[in-house]
Amino acid sequence: MDQVTAILDRLLALHPREIDLSLGRLERLLRALGNPEQRVPPVIHITGTNGKGSTTAIMRAILEAAGRKVHVYTSPHLVSFNERIRLAGELVSDERLIDALDRCEQANAGAEITFFEVTTAAAMLLFSEVPADILLLEVGLGGRLDATNVIKAPLASVITPLSMDHERYLGAALTDIAFEKAGILKPGAPAVIAPQPEEAAAVIAEVAADRGADLTLFGQDFTAYEEHGRFTYQDEAGLLDLPRPRLAGRHQIINAGMAIAALRRAGCLPDVAAIEQGLASVDWPGRLQPLTRGPVVDLCPDGAEVWLDGGHNPGASTAIAAFIGEQEERDARPLYLVTGMLKTKDPVGFFAPYAGLARHVATVPLVSSAVFREPEELVQAARAAGLDATPFAGLEAALSSIVMASHDDPEPPRVLICGSLYLVGEVLALNGMRPV
Repeated sequence: MDQVTAILDRLLALHPREIDLSLGRLERLLRALGNPEQRVPPVIHITGTNGKGSTTAIMRAILEAAGRKVHVYTSPHLVSFNERIRLAGELVSDERLIDALDRCEQANAGAEITFFEVTTAAAMLLFSEVPADILLLEVGLGGRLDATNVIKAPLASVITPLSMDHERYLGAALTDIAFEKAGILKPGAPAVIAPQPEEAAAVIAEVAADRGADLTLFGQDFTAYEEHGRFTYQDEAGLLDLPRPRLAGRHQIINAGMAIAALRRAGCLPDVAAIEQGLASVDWPGRLQPLTRGPVVDLCPDGAEVWLDGGHNPGASTAIAAFIGEQEERDARPLYLVTGMLKTKDPVGFFAPYAGLARHVATVPLVSSAVFREPEELVQAARAAGLDATPFAGLEAALSSIVMASHDDPEPPRVLICGSLYLVGEVLALNGMRPV
């Protein structure tokens, strides 16, 4: 066991038996550390259900194309914990991470604290000690009581599209989830809001009015759309004719529009050349990521088109299925899903957009999480959504079944491995690809 894993395991043992969203434990630890969150670079704070990681990645790519030094905090990681913390453009080194975690462990002195809270404290230490121009800070869960919400005066707040997810912690209705997400809004700080269901938009507007946050709304104050293979962004400052973002899927047009609007409202949008370069270079592993080589691809049928995506709720699967449908119109191939999922997710809602699109679903367990839905349970959910499905003991067996099932097809299949970021991480590790 390496040193990073050893200290993370020790910190995980301090985790309360149940997740209790609050800021008290973290604020206590941050005081013991000298309040590093008060010395970080200017912050853009990002929450939402879907698209927050992609929006953050696009902002980072644009800022770095302009030569800015950018800190980034995201979660969860895919292969290595270090992916969660970028310091001035580079993933945190094991040495720096171990030192920060060790100082947090000593300052916490064995008190009960969640894993995300203590690792967020370590991130704040690192962000306060390494110079940078800006910090892109992504919420872990919710917003109002999330550990990242110790930031009091962000340059801007961002709320990406909302959907049902994490109902156990955020509430059983979309209005409950919207209230929790809107908890990152701060007095006087501009807030950039993605297209939302009507009931969620109403809650966000109410919280913003109560807190004195200035809303900038997609579709009202700015817009973004695809036209003739290009990406158009427009707001009161004018129109930008840009290349499509490098990330796959039409939903990335909304994410790119959100990124530009957020940087504009935060006062740090660079020139058009940097925006174009950022859109062309942005990378966000495990989100409609094509796999073209490696051991996982070798397990698939010859000539198969292989995609990897960690979206895990109905909103995400709707966007992914729309992209796959567009691919089908351009190049008709039989679609096979390989899916693993956490117990906390809605599998029937996830599978529903693929009805009539996927030929078969192979369900698998998650190796890297103990709280996964059994493959047999996922089969029942897939069938309830109108799909044919079979359980398998693991990824290799599932892919082997696709090889056999597609043997006589006139065209090589399209394989989508999906349903969980944990599954994405397992696939990338097996394929020898470390997200950078």
